[in-house]
Amino acid sequence: MDFVIATNNKDKVKEIKAILAGHNVMSQSEAGINVEAVEDGTTFAENALIKARSIKKLTDCAIIADDSGIEVDYLNGAPGIYSARYAGEGCTTDDCNEKLLRELSGVPYEKRTGRYICCMALILPDGEEHTFEGRCDGYILEEYRGSNGFGYDPLFFKPEIGMTFGEATPEVKDKLSHRYIALKKLSDFLKEKNI
Repeated sequence: MDFVIATNNKDKVKEIKAILAGHNVMSQSEAGINVEAVEDGTTFAENALIKARSIKKLTDCAIIADDSGIEVDYLNGAPGIYSARYAGEGCTTDDCNEKLLRELSGVPYEKRTGRYICCMALILPDGEEHTFEGRCDGYILEEYRGSNGFGYDPLFFKPEIGMTFGEATPEVKDKLSHRYIALKKLSDFLKEKNI
């Protein structure tokens, strides 16, 4: 079965392909699809399904889509589903990271808890829909550490490995991340279905 990933984010495509090695997975651009869904859902699951459905209309392949972000407890779950545009429309990753640092300025380490959340949506060729969630807890540091990964990774400290996701190699991150956990659930589901 062929899978199309409903994203134009090259970093996400790379992670998903690495984690789902063994399946025939292609990005939407590799499948010749050029659409950008309007993510107007109120949860990660709703947004993932919105993206998947927008691509499913254009292909008979199975579709994988994710919506992910970071929730910070001190900020009552913000930035949440707005993680990619936390600093406003058209903002850069650096803008979002800088805003997060400003919002947490002066907050002690023990109160800087948060988590990455990823919801993976799967639409099978027959239209059957499923979602799989992954969570990864950690702390938001006061300064950038590392240049690997993307998004909030240089600020997201994972105590179990003693480093940020920005410092971790892709191989280490891919075994711990919210996206890995969600994709592992999706992969286990495919195995159960003999797909």
